Amino acid sequence: MLEVPSPGKTYAAGELGNSLKSSSGKTFDRKTRLSFYNRTFKIICIACAIFVCLILFSILFLMGRTGILTFETVSVKDFFFSTEWVPENDQYGAFVFIFGTFALTLLTMVISVPLSVLIAVFLAEMTPSWLKTMLRPVLDLLVGIPSVVYGFLGLTILIPMLRTVTGTNMGDGILAAAIVLTIMVLPTISRITDDAIVVVPKKYRDASYALGSTRFQTVFKVVLPAAKSGIMYAVILGMARAIGETMAVVMVIGNTPQLADALFKPTAVLTSNIVMQIANVPFDSTWNYALYLMGFILLIISLLMIVAVRLIQGRGVK
Repeated sequence: MLEVPSPGKTYAAGELGNSLKSSSGKTFDRKTRLSFYNRTFKIICIACAIFVCLILFSILFLMGRTGILTFETVSVKDFFFSTEWVPENDQYGAFVFIFGTFALTLLTMVISVPLSVLIAVFLAEMTPSWLKTMLRPVLDLLVGIPSVVYGFLGLTILIPMLRTVTGTNMGDGILAAAIVLTIMVLPTISRITDDAIVVVPKKYRDASYALGSTRFQTVFKVVLPAAKSGIMYAVILGMARAIGETMAVVMVIGNTPQLADALFKPTAVLTSNIVMQIANVPFDSTWNYALYLMGFILLIISLLMIVAVRLIQGRGVK
């Protein structure tokens, strides 16, 4: 039975709460409830974090364990440095796809990074407020467009345009894929770079102008160096999207296992080779193991980029 407080009795601070006890002596005060809720919430958060880590390590273990079986029949040297990819003849040289992946990412960054930085400078430093409110949401919307839409536009508009401009019969290749990826990653790099430039303190600009610098000198010798960590963060995120993109690349790169030694030569990358071949490959085969190893390589590259982003974020905060 609960102890009912007497109407005419005066209680000291905390005495009334202590008087509300059950027959077992347990106190139903607010402090106990909050402590219980906090402990429960903490346990749930820890369990969710452990679950996410288990999923990540399970994926790493599955991809790595399956991919490493490739080296039972294929040497490490042949897999990483051979250009012969003929699974029907038990030739699994992945150098073509690894080289194509890095070449495509590098070409994409060479085109997209300068354009993105210039767009960000224009938005942050030169655009009036009413135009900023229009352009920034547009860039945010471009990030959400499905990659298959970019690939379809590249296949139906860009490749015929490249054939007309170059006068050749081949429009698909690493250049077409780089242009499509540039359009895809440009909004991401631009918006993050824009945010990095905006947070540069105004006193840096004022000091530069006080010393007689022009707007061009202030932007490129003061503001951009001050926002360097944020720009690097944007570039790495853009690289991560470019290196892991599949659908848009598959539609414009040509999907031919040959070395990308020309801009208009059809080639293939790790993602395109996996998606084009994985459906018809027996599971317990070296071919399948090699595709898993390619996926594991992509996963390791992505993890390294995430680590790089964390290091850059730490330096920026410091």
